[in-house]
Amino acid sequence: MIFPKNFYWGTSTSAYQVEGGIKNDWSAIGGKYNAGKACDHYNKYEQDFDLAKNMNNNAHRFSIEWARIEPEQGKFDKKEIEHYKKVIDSLKKRGLEPFVTLYHWTLPNWFVEKGGWLNKESVKYFTRYVEFVVKNLDVKFWVVLNEPNVYAPKCFLTGEWPPFKKSIFKYLKVSNRLSDSYKKSYKIIHKINPKAIVGISQLTNYFEPAHKWFLPEVLIAKIFWLIYNDYFCYKIKKHIDYFGFSYYFHDRIVWYPPFRKNLNKEVTDLGWEIYPKGIYFVLKNVKKYKKPIYITENGLADAKDSRRKDFIINHLKHVNKAIEDGIDVRGYFHWSLLDNYEWARDGGYGPRFGLIEMNYKTMERIPRDSSLIYAKICKNNSL
Repeated sequence: MIFPKNFYWGTSTSAYQVEGGIKNDWSAIGGKYNAGKACDHYNKYEQDFDLAKNMNNNAHRFSIEWARIEPEQGKFDKKEIEHYKKVIDSLKKRGLEPFVTLYHWTLPNWFVEKGGWLNKESVKYFTRYVEFVVKNLDVKFWVVLNEPNVYAPKCFLTGEWPPFKKSIFKYLKVSNRLSDSYKKSYKIIHKINPKAIVGISQLTNYFEPAHKWFLPEVLIAKIFWLIYNDYFCYKIKKHIDYFGFSYYFHDRIVWYPPFRKNLNKEVTDLGWEIYPKGIYFVLKNVKKYKKPIYITENGLADAKDSRRKDFIINHLKHVNKAIEDGIDVRGYFHWSLLDNYEWARDGGYGPRFGLIEMNYKTMERIPRDSSLIYAKICKNNSL
């Protein structure tokens, strides 16, 4: 199974999950929300990029931490932007194309004190930060927002994440602010660099009716697909150069609450069903946007590394099938390069998503056996 020439093979990380030493809205809460030292990637990024290079990667996705760049309102930290310049130079020297995420869920404390995304000036604040970063970093691929369809409901519907609000009206307001922020950022980035390639990373689940002959389940599955997968994307579809998505979940829809009943024949350490063929159907749906497609995240929690090899191979078989069927897929980024802080799930450091195992006491990095399999795939550009 051959992949296209110049296909991007990489891994993904995000600043708060790996860098360490960040002061933002999550760390301010403390407890399980404080990532603390994380993987100390802020200081060990060159070592980590060597590991990525050893896996024959030719790309890497990471995020900029807004709280580092603008620790006080309107005051940009030149030292921190210089740090990210070094990070990007380090990637390029190793032949790794940087895919840079501008917003991966965390916020500066001053922004939160002003009401965060509920503040009517929030779009202005965010796009000012975007303009500063883009003017100062030499980057081709920009991921403006990470999974806005996860952030908005987690923070403003279920209230699981800061600022722990439960309001349908606030959820809708924040969703609109995020889409406005994206569209204005898109225009700003292209004004600064007309050759830039700009998009988002959207969590896209495979919703399917438990019984394809039972109309209520068919309709419910379509409603879930529209609201969760497509709503935000329709709002910004005229302002994307590529479509980036992450795939983790298959949702088998039944007609009765809570409407999701998976068979769970095989699950991850977090109990998430492993369902590789779902990625094919997600790709078929994404094709309608008529843009190049990058799989910006796909991975699993697997501390024993007993399922990751087959997970990667089986998902990539379905990606390859999609390419054979004419779907324009141009890259695959496994989540994640390193074990990292996983957003207060199981205390933050319980889930192990890394191709590289982390010893958090010694900060030692230990390549897992699955990383050797991924390295072989990347080297051969084939399965």
